[in-house]
Amino acid sequence: MADTARDRITKFFQKNIANRVARQMPFQTLLETTGRKSGQPRTTPLGGRRVGDEFWFVSEFGDKSQYVRNIMADPNVRLRLHGRWHRGVAHLLPDDDAQARMRMLPRYNNVGVRTFGTNLLTIRVDLID
Repeated sequence: MADTARDRITKFFQKNIANRVARQMPFQTLLETTGRKSGQPRTTPLGGRRVGDEFWFVSEFGDKSQYVRNIMADPNVRLRLHGRWHRGVAHLLPDDDAQARMRMLPRYNNVGVRTFGTNLLTIRVDLID
């Protein structure tokens, strides 16, 4: 599916404004992946919920998101929760009902996903430490 103009505008705003600000907030949840081309760490602010040793979230653009493509290349990630970094392994769950999953996640974190999401994809990170 080709990106719509709305998708391109949303991605531009997130990459160049919202994510840059959110990364600076000390208690913002951050996902760190390894760039599939550069091999460099890439951080993405996101929302979700920790349940035991798992962290659940929904990607609004699914496999069109750069961080999802990075996970596909290397599922080993780091996740910053409440200011502390944890190692983990990310799992893409295309068969999970992302709409139902979002009802289990914090509402304020899912506003953007609900508003702009066009290719929802559930992701679970199994936390190692």
